[in-house]
Amino acid sequence: MRRFGLTAVLAFVLAVFGLAPAASADPAPATLTFATDSSTTTPGGTVNLSMTITNNKTYDIWFVHQTIDPTWLTTQRPDLKYSFTGCTLATAAGSTPCSGTGPANLGGNYGATIPPGQSRTVTLTLHIAADSGCNGDIGFYSYYYTEFSDSTNTSGGPVYTPETRVLCA
Repeated sequence: MRRFGLTAVLAFVLAVFGLAPAASADPAPATLTFATDSSTTTPGGTVNLSMTITNNKTYDIWFVHQTIDPTWLTTQRPDLKYSFTGCTLATAAGSTPCSGTGPANLGGNYGATIPPGQSRTVTLTLHIAADSGCNGDIGFYSYYYTEFSDSTNTSGGPVYTPETRVLCA
């Protein structure tokens, strides 16, 4: 009888703990992703860097603040010369110019409010100077902060862009 009681207790413990459903991780309230239209360019060329912010919450995103800065390896190549020369926001009616470019407050370019489950994509045009060095990689990282209509907020980063290789012509 004693063996039966121990077996029953062991079976109960295994049933409770061994068959419990695994916890699923909730997605981040907002996510930021990057893509480029080309992984290489030459001095004098351009690459479009697309940034997409997605609202994974059930409340609107009211505000986005985002920075973008060169990676450490990019800063170690002073011969690589580049600048952001354009910015567009993708809308249902087509692309519209952004409110600004550069490393300070890119978030205003997303045209918040962003409803739950929706995304906004901003594309920056990265221009490589004609007299830029070559055989180096240009990459950036970003931090972002979002505020939602339920008075919560989230921040994330660093999120890294794909690197663009500047090839010799």
